[in-house]
Amino acid sequence: MLTVLIPCKDERYNIEECIASARLLGGEILVADSGSTDGTLEIVARQPDCRLIEREFVNYADFKNWAIPQASNPWVFVLDSDERVTPQLADEIKRTLASDPQDIDAYWVPREVYFMGHKARFGPWLHDGVHRLFRRDVCRYGECLVHESLDCDPERTARLRSKLIHYTINSYDEFFSKYINYTRWSAAERWDRGRRTSLLKMLVAPLFRFFWLYIFRGGFRDGAVGVQTCMLQAFFVTFVKQGRLWEWENACPPEEETPDVIPMTDTSRKVA
Repeated sequence: MLTVLIPCKDERYNIEECIASARLLGGEILVADSGSTDGTLEIVARQPDCRLIEREFVNYADFKNWAIPQASNPWVFVLDSDERVTPQLADEIKRTLASDPQDIDAYWVPREVYFMGHKARFGPWLHDGVHRLFRRDVCRYGECLVHESLDCDPERTARLRSKLIHYTINSYDEFFSKYINYTRWSAAERWDRGRRTSLLKMLVAPLFRFFWLYIFRGGFRDGAVGVQTCMLQAFFVTFVKQGRLWEWENACPPEEETPDVIPMTDTSRKVA
């Protein structure tokens, strides 16, 4: 009845534990890889109960939408490599599907987030959750470069209570490596919608973002973890998005080089 879909690339430190947690749900485990070269594929090959499919990466929504129809079962649970299914969540999902919910197409799953091994309850991850359990033949992700979301009828969705564990960032090196791409894709989407930046926006947007996350969303309640998560989101992610918009509109490359500052319009530039 259920396929656990695990999209991944270069996740040798995560993939084995992720698969182990997926086994709690039973059913098929489908690993969709987008070009791993770090030993991830060898680890997956050693798992007797996993099916592996491979394709190049274009963007997150495109990749997941390609993988979803290849699931063997009518229900799909998407599990990222840095996430873990808990026994409580597995039991709730099994009970939910056993009840044969005819009027529901997708379920929202709350997440318990960890930043460098410490729980992050507020700020960027206050009330964090995602639609992850859904009908294979009904739901797909909306086309976008980053922060993809599931397209589903709001009247045919429901919420689960048990939480999915999300080990979001384990080091500063991991954060910078990950968000270099995220800021590029997010800025590209804004550029394509006609958004531009200014001196005022570059100054105000990060300050407003920090104030919103740290005060209104309670980031201060997470102590040192909250300071870091709110500062990184505001003064790295938000500022760099604005900076990239300025770059694409104003940067002056050396005359001997061909300008290459406009956002990605072909698939070859949507990946790092």
